[in-house]
Parts: sequence; structure tokens; C-alpha cells
Amino acid sequence: MKILVTGAAGLVGAEVCARLIKNNHQVYGLVHHVRELVANNGRPVKGQVDLIPGDVTQTRLGLDEPTWRMLTEQVDLIVHSAAITDFGRPREVYQAVNTTGTAHVLELAAASDARLVHVSTAYVCGEQDGRILESSLDAGQRFGNHYEQSKFDAELLVRKAAADGLAVTVVRPSVVVGAARTGVVREFKNIYVVLKLLSEGRVTSIPGHFDACVDLVGVDHVAALIADVTENLERADGLTLHAVGSSVSMRNMSDVLAEYPSFRVPRYVAPATFSAASLTATERAYWERMLSLYESYFRRRQHFDDSVAAGFRRHKRAAAGPDQLRKIIDYAVRAGYLGTPLPGIAEALAGIGAR
Repeated sequence: MKILVTGAAGLVGAEVCARLIKNNHQVYGLVHHVRELVANNGRPVKGQVDLIPGDVTQTRLGLDEPTWRMLTEQVDLIVHSAAITDFGRPREVYQAVNTTGTAHVLELAAASDARLVHVSTAYVCGEQDGRILESSLDAGQRFGNHYEQSKFDAELLVRKAAADGLAVTVVRPSVVVGAARTGVVREFKNIYVVLKLLSEGRVTSIPGHFDACVDLVGVDHVAALIADVTENLERADGLTLHAVGSSVSMRNMSDVLAEYPSFRVPRYVAPATFSAASLTATERAYWERMLSLYESYFRRRQHFDDSVAAGFRRHKRAAAGPDQLRKIIDYAVRAGYLGTPLPGIAEALAGIGAR
């Protein structure tokens, strides 16, 4: 097939491109300014990807007439992964990229009669607790941030397009982290920021529940599921799939952080009694500017059902949550993002001998 991947330079998008090339598809990558795609491991994506400069916030994706016409005539499938995923930006930014951007991609899909694989997020469920089904979308939920709201609004647009006859599959990743087996990741965002602030003791008390949990999924597993879906489009038509990994409770997080001698461990306070005013001035600044963006995740008790996705993925789900957390922390330590790596035994003994 001839496949357009939006957000091709992103963490997920680049991995998807690599897998589609490996499966012998012709891939067009919609990007902003990059000249080369870099995979999660930091290496260039091997194989041919025709990069097309564009902007999903603009009508016709900001493309000139010849490029737009070429895509409408040639593209068989669109994998829409372009999105703003980091927290703390103005609501208008998320709406422009995540929601309006999806509307513009839907226009291309309709004009080209192409199928669409829409990359959403498992957290369109907002702050609902309990078991979250893949078929669930609008349950009157409250959202924890503008990102979730914008992705929910985008899914509503996709659902409407599907009802009007567009062939659509929705893939919902949970919290995307480093590769499932190695923990390797190209960039440190979102949960990595939380881990850094907590492990360094920038904020020592946070509102949350020990049994609250987040789901971590390796970027390689997300990309693999999307690639698996592209090989089974007829069967996947109209379905929504949770691209999830393993659940990590706040107790797990505390226990794992405590395993690292140089790390601090946060103290959880009942949300009803937590007050930012009780923090020191420095802690309060970190809380208000950064950690408060993630506050609702410290108290959510969510578990994502992935029964539909299980029928498509060819990989095994990641190991238990604490093991996956250790992998991403270990890599972040090796990369110098978290803490200071402790010397190995050989290095330590060599140091003693030199004294």
C-alpha cells in the first residue's frame, strides 16, 4: 500500500514508519521541518520514506495543490499520529493540533477515499475509574487536562466520519514509555518528568492513593500494534483497540524508587486533605508549575481492557508493571536523565585499589 503517516518524526510515528517500510509499503511522512526520521533508538529510520513538509493545523494540511492532488490520488491508508502530547500548554494549542488537525486529516481521507488508522489515547476515558472498555467513549466523564479533552473531541470527529462511511480504526495507547524489553527511549517527557521531580525530592508530598495506577506501554509495542492493524484492515474496520502494557500503582512507584539509593520517595497525602500551601516555597513552585499537571493520575484507579487488541497484536504484553518501571528508570539513569549511575563492582574495586 501507499501510506501517509502524519507526525512521522514523532516518537510513535517514526517507529510506525520503520515497521511499514519493513512490511514493504511505500511510506509518505508528513513532517514539519526535519530532513531525516530518527527511530526510538536514536538511529536513522532505514529505508525510503518520502518526507512531505506540512502542518495539520492548516487546511489541506498546508500543502500546495500538486502535493495535495498527488496524495488524494495515490494514498491508500492514512496513519494519523500527529499530536501534541506533553502537558501544560494552552487549551487552544491542543485544540488546533489534536482536534482541528484531525478534522483536516479526515478531509484528506474523504477526498482520497483512503482508510484511516487514528492514533488516539486510552485516556479519552478521563477520570473514570474501574474497567475501561475499548468500545467506551462518551460517558459524561471529566477530563484531567486539555490534552485528554482535545483527543476526546478528535475521536468524536472520527466516529462521525465512520458513521458517514469512512473506513476507520482507532488505536489508543496508554502512557508511552521506552521500549518494552530495553527501556530505551528517544526523549524524556511526561512520566519521566514526574519521576525526575519525585526522585530528586523536588516535591516530597503529593495527593494520591497507593492503589491508584497508570498503564505503561513501550513505544515499540504501540508501533507494532499499529503495523499489525495495517496488515488486517478489513478485520479492523470500525474497531477501537487499546494499545496498553502493564499497570503500575502508586505503591509500586514508591517501592521501586526506594530501590535506588540516591532517589527520594514521595509521601502520599489523601487528596481531600492535601494543600499546596503546606509545601515549602520551592516545593510549591515545582508543584504548581509542573507536578500539578499530572495530579489526577495520582488518584485514578483505571484498568484498560484490551480484548479486541489481543486479537491483532503478535507480541506479548510487557512484564509486570514494577519490572517495566525498573526498565525505564534504569535506562533514564544510564542516559544521565535520572540520578547519578552508581559504579559497577569492578569499577568500585579498581577505585579502592588505586588509593
